Amino acid sequence: MGQLAIIFARVLQAIPTLIGIIIVTFLLTRALPGDPAAYFAGAAATPESIAEIRANLGLDQPLPVQFLKYVQDLGTGNLGQSVSTGQPVATELLRRLPASLELTLTALLLSVAVAIPLGVLAAVRQDTWIDQLCRFVVTAGVSLPTFFTGLLLVYVFYFLLGVAPAPLGRLDLMHIAPPQITGFLVFDSLIAREWGTAWSAAKQLLLPSITLALFTLAPIARMTRASMLQALSSEYLRTARAAGLSRGRVLMVYAFRNALLPVVTTLGMVFSFTLGANVLVEKVFAWPGIGSFAIEALVVSDYAAVQGFVLSMAVLFVVLNLFIDTLYTLIDPRVQVDG
Repeated sequence: MGQLAIIFARVLQAIPTLIGIIIVTFLLTRALPGDPAAYFAGAAATPESIAEIRANLGLDQPLPVQFLKYVQDLGTGNLGQSVSTGQPVATELLRRLPASLELTLTALLLSVAVAIPLGVLAAVRQDTWIDQLCRFVVTAGVSLPTFFTGLLLVYVFYFLLGVAPAPLGRLDLMHIAPPQITGFLVFDSLIAREWGTAWSAAKQLLLPSITLALFTLAPIARMTRASMLQALSSEYLRTARAAGLSRGRVLMVYAFRNALLPVVTTLGMVFSFTLGANVLVEKVFAWPGIGSFAIEALVVSDYAAVQGFVLSMAVLFVVLNLFIDTLYTLIDPRVQVDG
């Protein structure tokens, strides 16, 4: 019942946030420069044809009327029609979301596998070379732009060494995508027993995921180190040492578990931010994800596509925070609804 109460309270708190996001997104997209009707009509269009297209898109109506129509469409699950692709926005997002999820989750797994052990070791061996290495990695991860890191990796491993495939998307030109089951090409290829396709998809995924992992590694390692340092200096840890418990049990059972709460929060924030902000990596590696779709829609003032992207990211962010709140109760039973 405690977990259900936490979930219900968080859902109620998320409703005003979503309403505000819908209003702000609608107003900001209308403030974008450019005219989607003129783009859709083409360079040789007459003012009359542009006006007709604007009327068909509903852009000739007052903003309150457009907003009410937008809210009505949202109530039926209709995110609108993309002007740039001619397809429903929901269809485009669902088609591109697996590519972004595959890239983001792989990068997050790589960064967690390096950042958490590195942060723990840096805290346990403070002011040693391991701690200095952690600080260097964190500084480099924050300082280096993702597009620079991606281009550098492509230059070294593709152009110079020739060990990486060309940055041309999720599959090279010699393979065909397997039947979609999960949307993740590596998993779908393994399920279909197409080993060559799975290996090709894994190679295409390697460099962009490393590029993104170097960026996401920094906040995770920094938070792990800070949380472990705080746990190691706590009273209950000194009591555990005085009780004669082994060093490994003190570190992993008492210190690491209590340091997990802020790390889990950071993981959720990093995942939600990276999923919507990995557009530079997608552009460098021609990755057909939702980030590149949003930028293309933004360039041509595709209102429906931009609104659908922002709204879907907001809903995903709220759901992810809800999941993190549930994890809190599993990691630390002391967490309460008002905590």
